[in-house]
Parts: sequence; structure tokens; C-alpha cells
Amino acid sequence: MKLYHCADARSLRALWALEELGVDHELVVMPFPPRARYPGYLSINPLGTVPTLVDGDVTLTESSGICHYLAEMNAPTPLRIAPGEADYGDYINWLFRSDATLTFPQTIVLRYTRLEPPERRLPQAVEDYSIWYLSRLRAVETALEDREFLCGGRFTMADIAVHYALFLGETLGLHERYKPRSRDYLERLKERPAFQRARARQAAGQEA
Repeated sequence: MKLYHCADARSLRALWALEELGVDHELVVMPFPPRARYPGYLSINPLGTVPTLVDGDVTLTESSGICHYLAEMNAPTPLRIAPGEADYGDYINWLFRSDATLTFPQTIVLRYTRLEPPERRLPQAVEDYSIWYLSRLRAVETALEDREFLCGGRFTMADIAVHYALFLGETLGLHERYKPRSRDYLERLKERPAFQRARARQAAGQEA
């Protein structure tokens, strides 16, 4: 199994999941954007996005989908909520929501604050999509009102997928506008040993 990763990009979801599961894998840490700065990457992933997970004949490129795949392929694991468990629907919903609802508006903020040259940056779009993202965090804030994790009464792949969105918000400076439960959730999960191992591995890969 091989994971193509850029530091602190959405591929961190997949790397963290691999570390939580203890699955042996090869990690390739690439400069960003890999489509332009990592020779041959477009032949692996024609979209040029990260992550890419290669597992034998299987290639996956969606970060939350990779979390789901890894949980299914390594079942039974407490990181997975199985069909038939009470919170299975919530679990699937959080996995999809993590990227489609939470990370998507952040990509607009990232693009128009950091990736575009100064003359093409759009402060109004940045603020509009920041508000969009922060308003959707109400679902996280509500879910954590009476529990430590999002669903199932335990830490799962849903937490990995959603927590990354909060972590990305921190790198974009949006965390200063988080409400208390979201802020606490962000900090608590950053203390997990597997999260810290994932970030240590990416740092070592950047130095290699």
C-alpha cells in the first residue's frame, strides 16, 4: 500500500487513518502542487490532486473515501461503524459531509488568500466562503453538545474526516472564530498519538 501525500493537505486524513489502524504502508511526501512539482504524478492520478492511495490494483483519490475504504478493508475495527449499528447513518453522513460541506468552502479561502498571485486575490470571496464554512460548523457544535466524539460513542473514521476540516481551518486562521466545543474538539484530537505520528512522518518525508 502506498500513499501519495502533501504536508497538511487533505491527504492527512488518509495518513492519520493509516496510523490509527497500524497498517504498513509506503509514504511519498510530495511538494505542493504535486501535478506541477512531482514528476510523473499525473500518470498516477490524472487529476493531479492529493491524496492518492494505491493498494494493489485499487487506486483511490478521495480523502474521506480512503478513510471509509481503510475501515472496511481492516474490519473489524472500532474506527468503523458497521451497518446495523445505531449510528451507521450518522457515520456515513459525517464522512460525506466532512469534505463536500466542510472542506469545500475552505478550498476557496485557500485559493484566494494563498495560491493566487496578489492581483488575483478576492477578499470578498474569502470572507463569503469563510462565513459559509463557519456556519456549517453548527452541525459539529450541536453534535458535540453531549458527547466526546461525533457518533457511535467512540472515536471513528468520521472524527478523522471531520477533524481535518477544523485543522485546515486553523491553518487558514479561521479557528479564532470557532465556538467552544469545536475549538475543544480540535485541540483534543490533535493530542492523539496517531495524529502526532502522522505529522511527524510527513515532516520526516519532507526532509528526506
